[in-house]
Amino acid sequence: MNRRMIAAALACLACTAGLSACSLTGTGDTHHIAVIIKHAGEHFQNVMAGAEACASEHPNVTIDIQFPSSADDSAEQLDLFRSALDDDSVDAVVISPMQSGPLSAAAESTDKPIIALDTDFTSDKKLSFVGTGNEAAAKSGGLAAMKKAKSNGADKPQAVILTGAQGDETHEARLRGYRSAVEQAGGTVLEVQYCDAEPDRAAAAMEAVMQKYPQGVDALLVTSDDMALAAIKCIWDNNSAVYQKTVICGFDGNQAAVEALDRGELTVDIAQQGYEMGYKAVEAALDALEGKSVESVIDSGSEVITADNIDAYIADCREKGLWS
Repeated sequence: MNRRMIAAALACLACTAGLSACSLTGTGDTHHIAVIIKHAGEHFQNVMAGAEACASEHPNVTIDIQFPSSADDSAEQLDLFRSALDDDSVDAVVISPMQSGPLSAAAESTDKPIIALDTDFTSDKKLSFVGTGNEAAAKSGGLAAMKKAKSNGADKPQAVILTGAQGDETHEARLRGYRSAVEQAGGTVLEVQYCDAEPDRAAAAMEAVMQKYPQGVDALLVTSDDMALAAIKCIWDNNSAVYQKTVICGFDGNQAAVEALDRGELTVDIAQQGYEMGYKAVEAALDALEGKSVESVIDSGSEVITADNIDAYIADCREKGLWS
């Protein structure tokens, strides 16, 4: 399997086409931790930066960050996971699962500490989940979107939700949070479009929504920034004055989405703390290896970004080296 060394902890990371995995190694050789993520998108670049930052503070730790060559190749990710479990040089595994069932089955044969990152999965072998409280975060962002929709004159806001693959727990949790926010605000979810977290499918779904509701909707709640940006592009490409007034909420806190918010195209964004997520996941794995207690759930935090706090959010990202 080809791997590419990633040297800079806070640099934007990229994987050349055709690579089946990328790796990142810290210093020292006492504890070796495999970190297996879903892909090398912006959120996971921040995760990688945090993981490397934690490793750099511990000279006795090396980390090897890997991800499949395709963002939807769960079979390859499973192979990476199995290889890490079988590798005697690997002491612990941090994984962001694409599919829960196969990973749970593979984990049954190991005694190595396993930390779930970003997305949880069910396994007696898993020590901890480190990630965003997705449902609560989505509800907070959804309520901010509902408040804005009401200030625009929608007494009982009508919303459409664009989400990821049906059954993906991360997106299902965000969907539940959005539904709860709309219900609490006295609004209505007109429909949910499952887009497999793919921008092209989100754009197609947005086209369908605009055709079905030519009068517009009050809010568009989206469970990832990539899909939200695709929907926004669709709206502007179609020069839809009605939908350009729609309150749009994204989820992730990616730079491109925050820039769209700064331009007034996106209304609300729910920022995951990817850097903290990666840092805390490696820290939890190290604590387990050193015999320290590890919490079963470690919330890496989130922040609702609006026009009111966007400047402070960008300043914080710059300070951490997470803004290009």
